[in-house]
Amino acid sequence: MSRSPRAASPSLPGALALIATMCAGAGCTLGPDYVRPAVDVPSAYRFADAPAPVSTAAATLAEVPAWWRAFGDDELDALVDEGLAANHDLRLATARVDEFAAAVTATHAQALPQAGYGATAQRQRVSRETASLPAGVNPVGQSYSALLSASWELDLWGRIRRQDEAARANLLATEQARLGVALTLVSTIVSGYVTLLDLDGQLVIAQATLDGRKLTVDVFQKRLDGGAISEFEMMQVTAEYETAVASIPVLQQAIAQQEHALSVLVGRNPGPIRRGGNLLTLVAPPVPAGLPSELISRRPDILQAEQQLVASNALIGAARALYFPTLALTATGGSASRELDNLFTGPAHTWSFAGQLLGPLFAGGAIDAANRQALARRDQALEVYQETIQNAFRDVDDALAAIQAKRALVASLERQVAALTRAVQLTRERYDNGYTDYLEVLDTERSLFSAQLSLSSARGDGFRSLVDLYRALGGDWIGQVAPLPVAQQPAARPRDADAARMSQTRLSHP
Repeated sequence: MSRSPRAASPSLPGALALIATMCAGAGCTLGPDYVRPAVDVPSAYRFADAPAPVSTAAATLAEVPAWWRAFGDDELDALVDEGLAANHDLRLATARVDEFAAAVTATHAQALPQAGYGATAQRQRVSRETASLPAGVNPVGQSYSALLSASWELDLWGRIRRQDEAARANLLATEQARLGVALTLVSTIVSGYVTLLDLDGQLVIAQATLDGRKLTVDVFQKRLDGGAISEFEMMQVTAEYETAVASIPVLQQAIAQQEHALSVLVGRNPGPIRRGGNLLTLVAPPVPAGLPSELISRRPDILQAEQQLVASNALIGAARALYFPTLALTATGGSASRELDNLFTGPAHTWSFAGQLLGPLFAGGAIDAANRQALARRDQALEVYQETIQNAFRDVDDALAAIQAKRALVASLERQVAALTRAVQLTRERYDNGYTDYLEVLDTERSLFSAQLSLSSARGDGFRSLVDLYRALGGDWIGQVAPLPVAQQPAARPRDADAARMSQTRLSHP
């Protein structure tokens, strides 16, 4: 009976490569694939009765201009541009992105074959007392070798693929953190600039009040010299004048400190800040439109938390792969010879090939602990993600509520200032005609001064509430920040003589 020919047995490397290909093709990756968790998203914002939106639902971020430009202040625009180019926190966040981008490359390299080389040269003498050497044989000898090596760990269970997935998610999370830093930076610059204009306005009010009271002091001094008023009335007027005087240095100090804070934010040394106008010349931008579901897809801290959840979910698979063996292929090839002249001749050639299978039998519970840690980290990341979303919606509703409240407060204070302005005129007429003492005039003027300062602060709070809303919505400005990889940005244009001198020592943007 004739025997059918047997199929040729594949070589060991061919068989292992076939196994790796089949496993990769079948998606042999342990651990759960990421699925975005369901979250309880509100259908509408609580305080959403806002003015006309800045964009329609069909508009995209690329179609919406940088939101801070809607305030209509060129100096503010220049400050923001300078801050995006030179702020140190943003540079630090950019450097972190570069670090994590390199980590992705390093992780991905684990799945690729590794190649190397080596060379040795050795000369030694053996002891005639311990070695049986024939007579006349030289106890001094030498050897030379030159080798090329290659190794490859077959990722049969997807451990490296899961680590690569986690590394890429961490990179995306770091990029979102960078965008979050930029969002906070822009919002802080705009809010700080509004505060600076608010303080300027309060200083103008205080200076005007001081000038008016100085005239009153001069008039009352003449009346006192003429015996028309008592010294008590003179002291009342003088005390009110000194109250106005005392308010000036406090406001000047606050203005200087606010200028210094803004200078550091934009990457300068402390110095003056140029203004493009005052609080009354700022344009209140319209409240932006945004459905609640859009918030999840645009706010950097939410996207960062989700990518951290993706990374922790992928590491579950990497931890589960620890239960299974690892398979590595190694090969070497080269030459070895006792004589350097014969190192690269045919008889000196050498090679080896090996497959190594390593798996755990007993690890003292370390692998189980690693898996429990991975699951616990995923659960923590999930809670952070859900809490971040809830805080984001709270931020939006808080900002909308503040906008409504400040709008009503400004309207009320404007009516109060108008009424007190008229009341001051009437009380002065009553005093001049002898119907009341000057204490009533002083009380009315004091109330007017306080109401004017409150009105200026309320107007500033209204603009700051708008800034808070844009920050809570993720801003309509993301496209203004350079995406990965971060491109070289030009140095900021100096805004004044001091800034020009400062720019000589400023580092260029990475």
